Amino acid sequence: MENNKHQLRILTIDIGGSSIKATVLDQAGQLQADYIKAATPSPASPENVLDVIQGLVQEFQGYDRVSVGFPGYVKEGVVMTAPNLGTALWREIDLRQLLMKLLVRPVRVVNDADLQGLGVVSGNGLEMVITLGTGFGTALMLNGFLLPHLELAHHPVTKHRDYDAYIGDVALEEAGLEKWNKRMRRVLQILRTVFNYDHLYISGGNADEIVFELEENITIVSNKDGIKGGAMLWKDEFIVLSS
Repeated sequence: MENNKHQLRILTIDIGGSSIKATVLDQAGQLQADYIKAATPSPASPENVLDVIQGLVQEFQGYDRVSVGFPGYVKEGVVMTAPNLGTALWREIDLRQLLMKLLVRPVRVVNDADLQGLGVVSGNGLEMVITLGTGFGTALMLNGFLLPHLELAHHPVTKHRDYDAYIGDVALEEAGLEKWNKRMRRVLQILRTVFNYDHLYISGGNADEIVFELEENITIVSNKDGIKGGAMLWKDEFIVLSS
């Protein structure tokens, strides 16, 4: 193989329930610009979110591809659910096409936990990533390859609560730290039994609220650790360019 003359630069956008973040990465996932963010608008309609993204990306120049993490179920770039932004506003919105038109670049859109997962996993065996924030995000990887996304956040964990309601931001605030940690112990036991993962990674703004000792095959990672997922989403193109 010969080295490609042009290293792709990837604009990476993370759309969250409370903020929208963006940066530019090289093919190895290294930051090429400072990470910047803005508050997620309310209401978080597609038009309002696109306006925020347009403002953010004016800070960046010279990127070739765009990777986007979205807090919901995304099928081939089309949003199917958006529980923390408003599913009624987003259902069947082709976010990939809207962003391609706005940014005039090739765009790939996946669930935000999936994007995070691509950035943190080792690539060995069955690995699971969960994100603890506004809601509960999950991603599954097998030997580094992204598996079909499951909206586990909306599976019932008690008679009246799904995972979002059980351990999300609101639950932490209402239940308090001690009770929330008891709930997290239960959730981790369920995940271990159901998925039999080789390794579990915990990310998101509330990951640091865990106060109990974790098993050896569980690692807490920061959101910054997952940034390079934006580059990994285009890894197939890097291989072609390098051949």
